[in-house]
Amino acid sequence: MDETRRRFLKAAATAAGAAATPDLAHAQALGQDQPVAHQAVPSDLMLRVKSLESLLVEKGLVDPAALDALVDMMEHEVGPRNGAQVVARAWVDATYKRRLLENAPDAIAELGFRSGQGEHMLVVENTPKVHNLVVCTLCSCYPWPVLGLPPVWYKSAPYRSRAVIDPRGILREFGTQLPDDVEVRVWDSTAELRYIVLPERPAGTESMTEEQLAALVTRDAMVGVAKVTFPPSGGNR
Repeated sequence: MDETRRRFLKAAATAAGAAATPDLAHAQALGQDQPVAHQAVPSDLMLRVKSLESLLVEKGLVDPAALDALVDMMEHEVGPRNGAQVVARAWVDATYKRRLLENAPDAIAELGFRSGQGEHMLVVENTPKVHNLVVCTLCSCYPWPVLGLPPVWYKSAPYRSRAVIDPRGILREFGTQLPDDVEVRVWDSTAELRYIVLPERPAGTESMTEEQLAALVTRDAMVGVAKVTFPPSGGNR
């Protein structure tokens, strides 16, 4: 191996290690039936992605600024903040909520969120007796316009299989304990139809504004692995 290639691979591995996230740790823990409490080791796929990105930048085929702009768009324009606004509007406006449950794409578009990835979406509502959980058993189909990029654990094989086989077990690993009399419904997203969960509005939020309510809503709650809590508990994932 020549010195240039050795330096490149070393730099790529270092970058990949720095990019390891709690989401990846969660994906690994799901396959081990263990709580998430360890430092994630970069996956082979992550190393390959970082290596490819570094190589394309080095060769001048990709503009780092363009990549940064794309990531910023996915995080701030096409991301969980959009979904949180949809949920908050449904909580404060019963008429909008009805439209959302009847025709999610049109209702979501009312707030300005449109994309080819979200033309066919269905909103499923959590109630005191029903809790919904979303998965994609085939790959990683996900409602990008309202949730952004899918987290690593959502794409992992353990989550995709166990969400169907043992949904309550998956929920417990995310810290969500449900009473025995609550029905758990699992929804399998596809390229044709993608799901988003409308969480229950937590008690004690009756005087909060729509903006304040949106700040409580997390990505995990809209996938169904968590509930919206007040005061908020844990990170805003």
